[in-house]
Amino acid sequence: MGHWWVRNIIEPGKFPLLLALGAFVLTFLATRTITRLIRAGKGPFGNVKAGGLHIHHVVPGVLLTVVGGFGAVASDRHGYGAGISAVLFGMGAGLVLDEFALILHLDDVYWSEEGRKSVEVVVLTAALVGLLLAGFSPFGVNGMTQQELQDRGGAITTIAVNFLFSLIALSKGKARVAVFGVIVPLVALFGAVRLARPGSPWARRFYGHRPRARAKAALRAYRHDRRWARPRRVFQDWIGGKPDPRPVRLPDRR
Repeated sequence: MGHWWVRNIIEPGKFPLLLALGAFVLTFLATRTITRLIRAGKGPFGNVKAGGLHIHHVVPGVLLTVVGGFGAVASDRHGYGAGISAVLFGMGAGLVLDEFALILHLDDVYWSEEGRKSVEVVVLTAALVGLLLAGFSPFGVNGMTQQELQDRGGAITTIAVNFLFSLIALSKGKARVAVFGVIVPLVALFGAVRLARPGSPWARRFYGHRPRARAKAALRAYRHDRRWARPRRVFQDWIGGKPDPRPVRLPDRR
């Protein structure tokens, strides 16, 4: 039964990707559960230390990612080695991206407001890998026929246009739309034609002498953030735990 499901449901050659995605998600969830228990002082878990040095789980994550990555390159995609390498790579990627904010800030911001970036990156990565697993190909070439793919001019044009839309969306401050637009056709077009977010490179370049456009962009960004900021925070807190409250800074009375 299991072999039938793999053979008929999963596209040939993508079973290692499924294993990697499963290992990635499960490792992230298990890691967040353990760290939240450690934070609450519950359970048998504790921080790993060596000679008084706190060993972050990004360290074994890097090692697993290296082993799994090189193992995947050296193995056949359809063999047992590919499956084992995919699992190791997924586990390592889950551990590394769970501390993405630490790598970005070069500081232990795991339970701070900045630490939310790790949850965002993990969710975004899982969604993108899920799209690849579902059959989407980067730059929108998945919908092209074999004859169209053989026409190099048409394929290159499709890739270039979709990539251009993604770059425009990114310059307008719509990073998530730009990333998904690389995988799903026309998504980047939606971000490219809409107003840029205030402070984005596009807004600074083209809205400098257009006060109406600046005001409209600021109003739209305010409404969007007011609508989605709270649900996003609740979702992130549910997955990764609430960050520590920021310390209150008293005014300087000198």
